[in-house]
Amino acid sequence: MNLCGLSSFLSNASQLGETAPKGCQTTIRKAQLQDVKKLAEVLTQSFHPHSGWLSVLQPLLQLSVSEDLRSRLRTAAPHYCCLVAIYIMPTATGEPEKVIGTIELTVRTGFNGHYPYISNLAILQSHRRQGVARHLLFKCEQIAWEWGYKTLNLHVLDNNDAAKQLYLSSGYQLLEKELSWQNWLFQSPRRLLLQKTLTIHEEETSDVRP
Repeated sequence: MNLCGLSSFLSNASQLGETAPKGCQTTIRKAQLQDVKKLAEVLTQSFHPHSGWLSVLQPLLQLSVSEDLRSRLRTAAPHYCCLVAIYIMPTATGEPEKVIGTIELTVRTGFNGHYPYISNLAILQSHRRQGVARHLLFKCEQIAWEWGYKTLNLHVLDNNDAAKQLYLSSGYQLLEKELSWQNWLFQSPRRLLLQKTLTIHEEETSDVRP
């Protein structure tokens, strides 16, 4: 059964290591078109944080991110999945949702054939270091496993110590240090290609809420 499919995957906030009022939950589900605006906010804040005069470009960046994501969701390939982490706080008038994170999984083509690839893992600053990123990674690993793949790739910048620590402690290993002329000319950080060998057992798989 495709992990972007049917039933719900709910984790108590305490299981994610969150400090939250009793009854709060974080759920991971497949992203929908109505999530695009909120997802774009998370992605823009994560990858293009407000900084000096560049903050005036924030709305344009967010619009660009929204359109790109909307296009991917509308024309999704068979092996494409965008997941969203939702923070739920029950109230007397309902259960308001807050989008706190996202991740995308697709299948790319390389010299050695097809391989699953993770991109755009982003968590709101206020909800980092609470286990949400690890849950999103694990869901992608389950999906890749169900697609029939035994490895999973992603990139991280060499100077992003927090992200490197997350991936390495989650079982990803360095596969390649990429060097381009931009790195030399602009002294920009190198991209590191990481890979994880998947060893998920069948009984560990569970669906993600649609």
